[in-house]
Amino acid sequence: MLERPLTRRAWLGGAFDLVVSNALLDELERALTYPKLRERVEPEEAIESRQKLMKEQGEAWKQIQEKTKAGDVAAVVPEAEKLVQTSKEIPRLFPEGSLDPKKSAAKPEIWAKWSDFESAAKNLQTQSEKLRDTAKTGNAAATQQVVQTFGRQACGTCHTPFRVPPKQS
Repeated sequence: MLERPLTRRAWLGGAFDLVVSNALLDELERALTYPKLRERVEPEEAIESRQKLMKEQGEAWKQIQEKTKAGDVAAVVPEAEKLVQTSKEIPRLFPEGSLDPKKSAAKPEIWAKWSDFESAAKNLQTQSEKLRDTAKTGNAAATQQVVQTFGRQACGTCHTPFRVPPKQS
């Protein structure tokens, strides 16, 4: 076994190549869900990042509704795919300690019921995949049916228990 200083010099000297495979990337994605790694995201950064992600999701949802209403089912597919991909990011953007009622509508129940929260994020991913796959068929009626229940069955399963309701004005 090489001593660390020799390994470091060999790495810096270009003696190693970085090999990446789908299996390694999958393992990295899985490892990043570990609580100890989630804690490494600074709370302030996590709040800003998740708010940005939620705005992106909101814009994608708005586009999905408009495109469905216009009968442009094919245009729903990339927007639904955005929801699929962004939903995978949600749990890592809620590290413990990122509760700030002045800046975030996140409820403390997220961390008290972490497995339920993760399940809700996974549900969003599953419902988004269903929407994407239905839109891919080109069946406007079936896509409209998924869109009609999406807010309640996808977004609502997380927002209802884990988000402070917006203030009514």
